[in-house]
Amino acid sequence: MSSLALVTGATSGIGRAFADRLASDGYDLIAVGRDTARLDDLVAAHSHVAVRPLAADLSTPEGIATVAAVASEEPVDMLINNAGVAHYMPLADLPPHKASEVINVKILAATQLARAVLGGMLQRRSGTIINVSGMIAFSGPAPSSVMPRRAVYGGALAYLLAFSQLLRAELEGTGIRVQALLPGVVATEFHTRQGMDLSAVPRMSPDDVVTASLRGLELGETVTAPGVEDTSLLDAVFAADLAAFGGQSPELASRYRR
Repeated sequence: MSSLALVTGATSGIGRAFADRLASDGYDLIAVGRDTARLDDLVAAHSHVAVRPLAADLSTPEGIATVAAVASEEPVDMLINNAGVAHYMPLADLPPHKASEVINVKILAATQLARAVLGGMLQRRSGTIINVSGMIAFSGPAPSSVMPRRAVYGGALAYLLAFSQLLRAELEGTGIRVQALLPGVVATEFHTRQGMDLSAVPRMSPDDVVTASLRGLELGETVTAPGVEDTSLLDAVFAADLAAFGGQSPELASRYRR
């Protein structure tokens, strides 16, 4: 029996690269996307495996519910929470409906789909959940000179990072792997949809991002940053997080006392 992967945002960029790689590795696919023509193209490209196209808009509650229902009913071995929306602007400029779309796609959908597959994975004592975040998750302390500003988008990616780390700890000993995948700038349609021309900027390929993700799983990584050569930088971030968490006290810190 073939393994089954559910990939959101499967019709372009990193999602399409995941779908192509997993299909070539023999996975059957549930491919989620909004563009039915591109979903049909994905099906045609992989006749050697079963590819189930699932047209849904994860920026809406209805779309999330549709995919979550399928995810809970099917024996999903690997969930790739990759879908994204290109709303990349300061909060004051971000229309309310676009803010909701970012939160629905990157936070609510990822959370609900992970919850939907967990029951079956726990019963089988195996499975993999990959949450595609990004290096912008680390950009919170950046000064105002670092542009473009993107509080909602960056905050959503930071959620995915913390969510993945905490979920991995919850599932320790269950046989289920959880990964936060944090690429940097990748050569996809994401930036062109925002009218940004990054053709002159060095960018990683989606295929390389997928290669890093799958190798990161083999290495037992919870956080995989494909473009970070010096992993001690990541270790330092997480050690500082834990040091700050452990440094708290029920006593008011002296700097807050008159």
